[in-house]
Amino acid sequence: MDTLSYKTISANKETATKEWVVVDATDQIVGRLGAKVAKLLRGKYKPNFTPHVDCGDNVIIINADKVKMTGNKWTDRVYLSYTGYPGGQRAMTPERLQAKPNGTDRLLRKVVKGMLPKNRLGAKLLGNMYVYAGNEHKHEAQSPKVIDINALK
Repeated sequence: MDTLSYKTISANKETATKEWVVVDATDQIVGRLGAKVAKLLRGKYKPNFTPHVDCGDNVIIINADKVKMTGNKWTDRVYLSYTGYPGGQRAMTPERLQAKPNGTDRLLRKVVKGMLPKNRLGAKLLGNMYVYAGNEHKHEAQSPKVIDINALK
């Protein structure tokens, strides 16, 4: 038996096949969309997935302002942050966060960041995500392919 055929292939920066994909966020639940986008960014849908390498796709999210949350999460969920000063704990609801400038981008980045690894690789992977509130994006030169996010597990 040829044992070389069973050798585990580990991807690296040169052998990783990165693609550009477009995800339409219209009427998608924020958490479920974030989980699938995080898996796309990591490359977990690819057969040559390697945990310590950026082998995921570049993800373009369009219509991010049309996402949904179930129940009363728009007003009842609270995101906490701390300024570093005494008494500097700040609370923000998703509704108030989305009302700010670039709010939809900040909301989806916050959601997806929590689902990525908490290290330098996770920070680099988050840079491969591009969020647009409308239907237009500026990455036509990369000729991205449109994928149906509901077809992914």
